[in-house]
Formats: sequence, C-alpha cells, structure tokens
Amino acid sequence: MVSWTVADAVDYKGFPADRSKTGGWVPAALSLGIEICERLSTMGIAVNLVTYLGGTMHLPSATSANIVTDFMGTSFLLCRYRTIAIFATVQTFGTGLLAISTKQPQLRPPPCQATDITKCQHASGIQMGVLYISLYLIALGTGGLKSSVSGFGTDQFDEKDEKEKTQMAYFFSRFFFVISTGTLMAVTVLVYIQDEVGRSWGYGICSICMFTAILIFLSGTRRYRYKKCSGSPIVHICQVVVAARKKRKVELPSSTASLYEDYPEESRIQRTYQFRCLDKASVVTNTDYSEDGAFVSNPWTLCPVTRVEEVKMVIRLLPIWATTILFWSTYAQMITFSVEQATTMQRSIGNFKIPAASLTVFFVAAILITLGAYDRLIIPLLKKRKGKPGFSNLQLIAIGLFLSALGMASASVVEVKRLAVAKANGTTGTTLPISVFYLIPQFFLVGSGEGFMYTGQLDFFITQSPKGMKTMSTGLFLTTLSLGFFFSSLLVSIVKAATGSNGKHGWVGENINKGRLDCFYGLLAALSFINFGLFLLCASWYKRKKAKQVPEMEIIVKGSSVEEKL
Repeated sequence: MVSWTVADAVDYKGFPADRSKTGGWVPAALSLGIEICERLSTMGIAVNLVTYLGGTMHLPSATSANIVTDFMGTSFLLCRYRTIAIFATVQTFGTGLLAISTKQPQLRPPPCQATDITKCQHASGIQMGVLYISLYLIALGTGGLKSSVSGFGTDQFDEKDEKEKTQMAYFFSRFFFVISTGTLMAVTVLVYIQDEVGRSWGYGICSICMFTAILIFLSGTRRYRYKKCSGSPIVHICQVVVAARKKRKVELPSSTASLYEDYPEESRIQRTYQFRCLDKASVVTNTDYSEDGAFVSNPWTLCPVTRVEEVKMVIRLLPIWATTILFWSTYAQMITFSVEQATTMQRSIGNFKIPAASLTVFFVAAILITLGAYDRLIIPLLKKRKGKPGFSNLQLIAIGLFLSALGMASASVVEVKRLAVAKANGTTGTTLPISVFYLIPQFFLVGSGEGFMYTGQLDFFITQSPKGMKTMSTGLFLTTLSLGFFFSSLLVSIVKAATGSNGKHGWVGENINKGRLDCFYGLLAALSFINFGLFLLCASWYKRKKAKQVPEMEIIVKGSSVEEKL
C-alpha cells in the first residue's frame, strides 16, 4: 500500500509532504521554467560577448576569449528553494546593469572604424569595472541556479515510488532539452536583436525574462516538496579525513567487529577494502570514552562505517571527474574563437547577413538532433537487441569525449583553409571570400558530443554519488564545466606567451588572421585524444558502488563496543 506522505520531504509549512498535493511534474516544470530563462539570459550574453569585447570595447582577440571563458567558468563554479530565488534575483540585477552599461555612451569607449583594433581607444578601467561587475553578478546568479535547479527538480519525485521514479528518469533528458531550447532562442532571436536592434535591448530582454521566471517559480511555493538537509558533504569528508589522521597509528582489526556504525540498517553501506587508511576513522578506541566510561560520539574523532564508505565512493569518482574536464575546454572554443572565425567569413544568404554568434545554432541543433535520435532510435534498438535501455552513463561520456576530439581535429583542418584564404586576400580585410558554413562540422561534432557528455555526466554523478552526499553530485558535475573554461583561459595564456615572444604574433593574439589558430586547435585535438585514452583506463578501473546491508551488525550509540556477526 502506497503512503499518502513522502517520508523524506515536507511541504511549505514544514509538515510531511502530501503525495497528492505536492511534487510531480507540475512543480518540476516550474523549476524548469527558471532554467530556460537562465539559459536564455546567460547564453544570450556569452555567445555574443566576444564580438562586443572586440568590436565595442576594442580588446584583443585572446583577451576577449579569456574574459568570456573566465565568465563562463565562474558561472559554473558556485555550487534549494531560497537559493534559487536569491540567485535568480542576483542574475536579474546583473543583466539589468549590463543593459544599462551598453546603453550609456560614457560606459564604453568611442566608436572606431579602424580594422586593426590596436589603433582604437581601449576601454578605460572604470568602463571595464562596470562590465566586470555586471558579468560576475550574472555569473554568481548562474552558479547558484545551476547547482540547485536540477536537484530541486528531482526533489519533486519520490525514488521509493515506482511511478515517480520512472518520471524522474525522464526528468534528466527533459532538463537538458529545456537548457538546449533556451540556448537555441539565445543564439538566434537574442543575438539578432543584439546585433540589429541594440545590445541594451537584447540584455534588457534577458533581465525581464529572469524577473518573469522568478514570479513563475514563486507561484509554485505551495506545491513544492522540500527535502530535509543532512549536513554539508564537505564537512562530512573533512570529519572522516581528520578522524583517520588522528588515528593513523591505530592498527586496523582483522574484522569489522571493532568498527563503529550508527546508521539505520536499511541505509548502511557494506565496508570495502579500498583506501583502507580511511577505515581507521571508524575504529573505536579508549579516546572515544569519557573518564567515567561513558561512550562519546565525536564526529571529528570517530565516524560510522557508512560515512567512511561514502567518502571512499567520492574518491572513486575523482578519476572520472578529472578526465571529463578537458571536454569543456573544447566546448569553450565554440563560443570564443569559433565565433571570431565566423566574423571574418562570408555570412550572407541573399540580402540577409547571419550574425556571427548565431552560427552556434548548429551547435544547439546538433544537441537536439543527437538527443532525439538517441531517444527514438538508439535506445529502442539497444533494448530490442541487447535488452539494455541505452548506453551506460560511462559509455555516453566516452562517446562525448571522442566526438569533441574529432571536432577539434575538424576545426584545425578548416582553419588551415581559412588562413590560406586570408593570406591570399590580405589579413586586414573585414570579410574573407570563404563561406562560414565551413565551420558547421566543428559545431556539429562538439555539439553532438555535448548531447552525450552532459546527460552522461549528470546521470553518472547523481546516481553514483552516495545518497548522504547528493548535494555534492551536481557540484562535482558543475566543477568540471568551471575548470574546463578556466583551463581554456590558462591554455590560451600559455600558448600566447610561448609562441608570441620576441615580437612574434604567435598562435593566438590580437588578430586571428595573423595567428595560427589551426595549431592551437591541433593542440587541443591531440590533448583530447590523449584524455580520451586516459578516460577509458579510468572507466575500466572504476567500480560502481554497491550499497548492501551489513548482515546483522549491531549499532552502538552508547555503551559497549560494536559487534558484527557474520
């Protein structure tokens, strides 16, 4: 018999959540509403920001690319109801300030018609300061939202109810579909408005959308389910590490008879023998008793076996986590250098001129086509032939990594041709006689890669993270995005310093027509293929978690030592 209340959730008054009045698809859809507006806002700014920094603020190519990737990196660095409301408000203020800064002439340098931006007046410190404040308010808001919306959406479904568990399985694909829809609107409608009507209008629309999203989100307050907090995962990890270090000289028992456990039997995790040094955090010693012989449970000196195993599970995730970072460095090129490439190429179809940033529409289209084909063709085919509901999350990640490596290789080949045209026609012209559609393969390959990577990563970190540290799962995923963007900035800086010394222009610099972006793309392709090989090794080593009950383990809270009967 199904209970009418959800065991681990409450309603807005703090009472046990009524299954019939809270949760499900309606409140989950309200949380997705704020996500689509966030994507519209953030991507509407990010994909076309590099052209604003170069064309209006008169910044060099490499500097503009690094500002964009640093902005995106910060957006994903910060890791549920109040958090969403607060950070959505912060992002609204940020987009509003950005709209104002692009409208006021005193907040940007004077227009410049020179084709060489080194001859133009660069933005002043105050002008750049206002721009940075705007961007990082938006980044702060995006960070808070990205780390909370997916988790809050899944909170609306009860994993213990089979019907709702099935609904939650579809939530991830629909969550990413919503993100892609918001991005599609951003790179088409918003980019066109920014280029043809005005930046202030485009950014103002972003601010209005975010404000509308806040109102829609708050309207569902009475229908949401709110999961109880179980403490900070970071604190739990620190407690295990500190306790294990304090007892580093203690010998581990031959069995688990002297190990401490206080978790309910149905939620315990069986002890494993990897990273055995951490097991010392669960050894009961004389220091865990007071002078009068009473048992004292201090989490900084003694941790339950289950908590230690949760930390071990997080450690096992780290090699997979590390080998997915580089993907987002290749993704960063699609909204920086690839857009700059598009600005130099022929983009006209009849009398209509495609905005350079709108080329990312092929990127988003690749994602939507890939997800549609996967759901409608690949999953049914695999289920029919092998009885499996699609690829595993690790297989999805592997496909994403491989496609991104191919994308960078394709980008390098296309750039060789574009540079040859630039050399033949002069490097100072504004438009080269080469079609912008040559860039489609790199957008399509990396976009298809993201379709597999995003869903694979999100599923992997949420399902493979310990239940007691679910709040960390999304954070682990988002830090790969953040670090990927930051690594892109670092790599650009290193390449610029290494190849542009002694007066040379280098691979990346102020003008991509005078650089060797093909070599930079080739370097990223080589790194991506090497990283793909490392991922395969890490994936073969990885062992999925096994949350089994420890047979007949007696729990001690106070009194005598723990016993385990095998």
